[in-house]
Amino acid sequence: MLRTPETMRRTDRNLSETDIRPDDAVVSVVRADMADPRAWLANAPVCPALGHYHIRHVAVACMHAPFRIVRTRLAGSYFLACLGGEGRVLVDGRWMRCRPGQAVLLPPHTRQAFHAIPQHPWTICWVRYGEPEGQRPLAATSTPIVAQYNADPLQLAIRGLHHETVGDGAPAAMQHWVDLIDHYVRRFAEPTRSDPRLWELWRNVAASLDHPWTITAMAQRVHLSEKQLQRLCRKELGRSPRQQLIWLRMRRAAELLVAPHSKIETIANQVGYQNPFVFSTTFKRVMGWSPSQYPGRVG
Repeated sequence: MLRTPETMRRTDRNLSETDIRPDDAVVSVVRADMADPRAWLANAPVCPALGHYHIRHVAVACMHAPFRIVRTRLAGSYFLACLGGEGRVLVDGRWMRCRPGQAVLLPPHTRQAFHAIPQHPWTICWVRYGEPEGQRPLAATSTPIVAQYNADPLQLAIRGLHHETVGDGAPAAMQHWVDLIDHYVRRFAEPTRSDPRLWELWRNVAASLDHPWTITAMAQRVHLSEKQLQRLCRKELGRSPRQQLIWLRMRRAAELLVAPHSKIETIANQVGYQNPFVFSTTFKRVMGWSPSQYPGRVG
């Protein structure tokens, strides 16, 4: 995406906690319980079966500007798929287009943001997880972040669940819809077809993040050309090799930051940064927090 100065000013101006939803937006939402007091969920039907998969709520919606959401403290993974129109999603600190046939899976404890574009109604469906602390999140380091995805089955399952919860509410039927919803998201998160060379590479990289990795060195490690590695990463992860390397380093840094008495300079070195300032700047861009303010940090 080409970002002009005006685009950058418009989209980067406010990345603090934000929730702007048009009053006339068409939304079908189902939630797991009534614990969330926010007004936009007030009339949403409840399906406790969602909680079996740690899903907080699911929805299909048609949004238009000024729709804008920024979340800075979500503890769970967030899946969003585009059915029509076009919007923007913040991924690794950068705004990316989200068009029909695409989906994003955003990890917990990162700044998450979405917004609609003027004159471009955005039809989307989403599944918001709330994984318990200590559980491996659905959006892990090896999962795709942005990839091609047919959202029709997922939206039909969400609409089916919504229809059931506002109707007879048969527990068996609701459970079937919930099973399908989780299945369709996990099919995106855990691809059955993947190139073993790619996963071998990232296993090796993750084991030695302090190594001065370059694109050339990574490609040579798995006997690929640099262009082949670029294409493969884009296809299976929605990231370039460099972006995936940064993501692995930042995720590992986040794990180290919550350990008692951890030092930022030491952590920077452990994940391949000799300059703590460069590390801190990169961490804040990708994770949405400075290292010293990262949630859970006690040192």
